Amino acid sequence: MTGKQKRYLRSIGSTIEPIVQIGKGGVAQPVIESAKDALLARELIKVRVLQNSPEEPPIAIAFLAESTGAELVQVIGRNGLLYKRNQEKPKLELP
Repeated sequence: MTGKQKRYLRSIGSTIEPIVQIGKGGVAQPVIESAKDALLARELIKVRVLQNSPEEPPIAIAFLAESTGAELVQVIGRNGLLYKRNQEKPKLELP
């Protein structure tokens, strides 16, 4: 993914609300399944790591991205952006 594409996704991501939250259970299977479903429907999702999570936010978000096969676009504080193109019905057109 190019820098220009990441900038474009970050600009879109700044306006969306977190869809997936990682809590005291960490990055468990239900969280991964929820993220996969959201990525399939939206392609770009925001993830929030709650205060009671056992993992550090950058590590938890990177692990979730790896587990779902998504591209890690950005991590700021406790929030992260994940992108995965829907091969059948793409919603976002990258520059």
